[in-house]
Amino acid sequence: MPYEITDDCVSCGVCADECPVDAISEGDDKYVIDQDKCTDCGTCADACPSDAIVQK
Repeated sequence: MPYEITDDCVSCGVCADECPVDAISEGDDKYVIDQDKCTDCGTCADACPSDAIVQK
């Protein structure tokens, strides 16, 4: 299942630093996951301090 970053994102950048395939980048109002690069490993969701990353 793909992951997505919800509006609970506080733009701390922890998820982007943890992503092993660099699929996460800073968006306009929150970080975003490039679904073409994402391998659905869940590392970002585990690292997120705001629990803002969920499976679709």
